[in-house]
Amino acid sequence: MATERRAQVTWQGDLMSGSGTIESVTSGALGSLGVSWPARAEEPGGKTSPEELIAAAHATCLSMALAHGLAQEGHTAERLDTSATITFEPGEGITKIALALEGRVPGIDEPDFRRAAEAAKESCPVSKALAGVPEITLDARLAG
Repeated sequence: MATERRAQVTWQGDLMSGSGTIESVTSGALGSLGVSWPARAEEPGGKTSPEELIAAAHATCLSMALAHGLAQEGHTAERLDTSATITFEPGEGITKIALALEGRVPGIDEPDFRRAAEAAKESCPVSKALAGVPEITLDARLAG
């Protein structure tokens, strides 16, 4: 069954000196978040950016896809710590996404964990949506 998610944003002014607000999202989990060009290209200053929100979405999607893939193979993850770092270059756009993942998964070895993580990266809907990004890397390892 298809689902739809919506975000409402208001922007005022020009790109460089203007600012905006994420007013609401379907779930109600986010709202009244400030956005600005400096938050996107310089220093956040308490505001967010599209790239920061994409990073959160990508890290979450990878974690969910990996948890599902591991469960399909009979391994339940105790914990998956995932981060996504997005490189944004003004005039170029998003040029790189570096995904880092550390998992605590009983009964799996390092090579199988890395294989499952790579498969999750490829199957995650957010990864698919970001397929045009020139470089997406994944550093996946089991917790020591």
